[in-house]
Amino acid sequence: MSFSMQTPPGDNRARRVCDSCGFIDYVNPRIVAGVVAHRHGQILLCKRAIEPRMGFWTLPAGFMELGESVEEGACREAREEARAELEIEGLLAVYSIPRIGQVQIFFRARLINDPSPGPESLDVGLFGWDAIPWRELAFPSVKWALGHYRETEGRTSFAPFGNPPASDALTR
Repeated sequence: MSFSMQTPPGDNRARRVCDSCGFIDYVNPRIVAGVVAHRHGQILLCKRAIEPRMGFWTLPAGFMELGESVEEGACREAREEARAELEIEGLLAVYSIPRIGQVQIFFRARLINDPSPGPESLDVGLFGWDAIPWRELAFPSVKWALGHYRETEGRTSFAPFGNPPASDALTR
């Protein structure tokens, strides 16, 4: 099978098109589902055991699987990375990161058990705001989600956040 870049009729973008049958190979952004999980004023972070950014701290998050809701994906990722059981409180933010082809959706969640490292984590920890290892965070979106969580602390109703204005350079 041979593919070439073509703009299909009625489309406005070049796409991979099969030279034999005309099949259009659409490549679309992937959805990441994650959580800012909290308990007693502390936030759950996981130290990554996998690349990219192995050894850096992150929020429980990862790519969704077919057949699951975004909430189910976020809870599954928390179980896989931190053996965490959660109660989803609500949507926190939706971040668009075109440069890596991702849409990242984060929820606020209440942690209801004691976490421990799963196979994708070297360590897990509960951190108070001043103890968060800010210089060791794996991704810009982790910092965004933590900041947006902080803005909503003590509130039960708020509009979900999007990319921070200063993030424009990071999203392209």
